[in-house]
Amino acid sequence: MPTDFVHLRLHTEYSLIDSTVRVKKLIAAVAEMDMPAVGVTDQCNFYGLIKLYKAAQASGVKPIIGVDLWIREELEDAKQSTICLLAMNHDGYLNIIRLISRGFQEGQYHGVPYVRRDWLREHSEGVIVLSGGRKGDIGQALIGGRQSEARALLIAWQQDFPNRFYIELQRTGRQDEERYLHAAVELAEAQQIPVVATNEVCFLNAGEFEAHEARVCIGEGRTLDDPRRERRYSEQQYLRSAAEMAELFSDIPEALANTVEIAKRCNVDIELGKYYLPDFPIPENITQDPFFAQTISYETLENFARDAMAVQWEGDNDRTGSDEYKVMLQTNVFFQKVCYEGLYKRLATIFPNKHLEKGSEDHAAALKRYEDVSYTHLRAHETPEHRASRLPLVQKKQPLRHL
Repeated sequence: MPTDFVHLRLHTEYSLIDSTVRVKKLIAAVAEMDMPAVGVTDQCNFYGLIKLYKAAQASGVKPIIGVDLWIREELEDAKQSTICLLAMNHDGYLNIIRLISRGFQEGQYHGVPYVRRDWLREHSEGVIVLSGGRKGDIGQALIGGRQSEARALLIAWQQDFPNRFYIELQRTGRQDEERYLHAAVELAEAQQIPVVATNEVCFLNAGEFEAHEARVCIGEGRTLDDPRRERRYSEQQYLRSAAEMAELFSDIPEALANTVEIAKRCNVDIELGKYYLPDFPIPENITQDPFFAQTISYETLENFARDAMAVQWEGDNDRTGSDEYKVMLQTNVFFQKVCYEGLYKRLATIFPNKHLEKGSEDHAAALKRYEDVSYTHLRAHETPEHRASRLPLVQKKQPLRHL
């Protein structure tokens, strides 16, 4: 039976200090509730994306790919706001990746990645936007009684994301929520902008609220009973059922219906099991690189490359002398060289007194010791449950539930 609600804004443990939701348990809970889809919007990262994608497809749940971003301009006293982005298609997925990367590379402030408002305009193609509720720029303006500013902000968002901008409504018992909600509905009606209901999920069950708060306190370096800490979350931010959300928003049914419509609009396929190497320029005189004279010979890496390529080119002796084969062989050698250079730099920091030169017995011993220690450490900290719980690279898809 088709559902009347889909969770579109949800944080997992990959938001680090903001959520206790485990991906596999989330998908199991969504499937048990017979919800056809779920949106995950971790804070400025896609760390759990592949895990979500594989687990969702294995359970017949449609994964909706998104992210929560913080917006802040470059001014020292600039205001901060939140926005939620959902990928409609592959272009939108790539644009969100670009925004996340740019936030970390260019927008960090006190160690937190932010994006600029104009960046969102530049990377708007294929992206649906939820306003961020009371923490968004429109929400802050409405709570502050600045209706004209909120209207101007809404018009700007609508221009940048035509027919792809929704005013977000929440009822989780937090401060100013109802005041914001009534003002937001009034603004949406006046400007003919659709509204959408979310629950900003941070834990699966209401009983996990205290554990979630403990995690937040650890991240903030505070104690649970510290009167100075801000209470940003409520015990109602759990994975509510469609029936609970229907009761909560019985006066605004279109806010629920729009969650399903958005879920239908978001269709992203991620290709798994295939690797794409960067198109990195290889120097024409690569064989003359000092690395091969000082560390590992070109011929040695070339032999490694031939062995690695043997299966792919098996039974095709006529092509092993072709230009395509030679280019692939050289590319393989080049990336081996890059990897070994990185390894040797790492070894030099671990074994600073060893001379990592070609033919050095110390180098061979150091490398062997490093490999043994690394392998032993990894296996010592990996439980049988961890090994058994791994999903294969390409997961068998299950039929999707009807939206």
